[in-house]
Amino acid sequence: MKQVLQNLKDGATELVDVPVPRAGRGQLLIRTTRTLVSAGTERMLVDFGKANWIDKARSQPDKVRQVLDKVKTDGVMPTVEAVRHKLDQLLPMGYCNVGVVVEVGAGVSGFVVGDRVASNGKHAEYVAVPQNLCAKIPDDVSDERAAFTVLSAIALQGIRLVQPTLGETVAVTGLGLIGLVTVQLLRAHGCRVIGFDFDAARVEQAKRFGAEAVCVRDGADPVAAAMAYARGRGVDAVIITASTKSNDPVHQAALMCRKRGRIVLVGVVGLELSRADFYEKELSFQVSCSYGPGRYDPDYEERGHDYPVGFVRWTEQRNFEAALDMMSDGRLDTTALVTHRFSIDEAARAYDVVGGAEPSLGIVLETQRRRPCRRAPSRSARR
Repeated sequence: MKQVLQNLKDGATELVDVPVPRAGRGQLLIRTTRTLVSAGTERMLVDFGKANWIDKARSQPDKVRQVLDKVKTDGVMPTVEAVRHKLDQLLPMGYCNVGVVVEVGAGVSGFVVGDRVASNGKHAEYVAVPQNLCAKIPDDVSDERAAFTVLSAIALQGIRLVQPTLGETVAVTGLGLIGLVTVQLLRAHGCRVIGFDFDAARVEQAKRFGAEAVCVRDGADPVAAAMAYARGRGVDAVIITASTKSNDPVHQAALMCRKRGRIVLVGVVGLELSRADFYEKELSFQVSCSYGPGRYDPDYEERGHDYPVGFVRWTEQRNFEAALDMMSDGRLDTTALVTHRFSIDEAARAYDVVGGAEPSLGIVLETQRRRPCRRAPSRSARR
């Protein structure tokens, strides 16, 4: 089968022929039909790969400290070889997958062969995904729309942390894919929404989704605009979905918030915080962790141990389901977010768009049905 891999050494996108995986215990084997390229996360990986050694080091100071510690203990040459080996590894790309279940692993419940599912599987013709990271797709939601499920769950988790109430005013900083989904979901919550971005086309799209939106490219003051929209009281909450090294988004969020307002960071921005910004208004600040409760918990994700719904209402999987429900009833429109479609064979072209100057939002990879090239050996065969 074909799988998209990223070379961290030079940033090259490679389409590699690899064995078809098997459905392990608690997993579904899914034949992919569509995947969505994350313009934020995956662009960062592409940019990192294309950067020189110095820029790579500057972008990951924590890794530099680890390298220096290794030099002290192991010496220069073993450390250099270890770093080269790490950068020579190919990184599987993608986390927004849609397909059809073709095999159900032992211990799986609630799924059968033939189910259409959304999952956090990679850009590959076949993926094996734990059942807690999969959700059934309603019949009236197309594969292309459902490809936005996981990304929508990221937006939804940020909103859950903000805990908006009917009629509150919420600002969204950064109107990329997650930002535009956030705008729609906040509107579905009954919130007044104002959004900010440097891209005029994204600002217009946010307006079509019912938000007040401001393009800040030409020097518009986001704080003044937010205060005016909030009738001079300050917004109730800010969700930051931008990707920048600047500290401005957090600083501006603090300035535009009312007293005891809430700020949730979904994106990646500079975090040199001013104590005065938060102290004088008693603001709360929280960083959102991906799709929701269960993320990075091996018991939940890998071993399939769900959290009791009476104690954890919204897990990763239940956020997936909620996003799909909102696509089904029309409150979440993802069709307007698709700007490019490529076959998986054209993955390199897709990533040229991701890393280039051409305007883009949702980039969908379409996978045609093929006969599996090779199967991965079973556990007994490997023994």
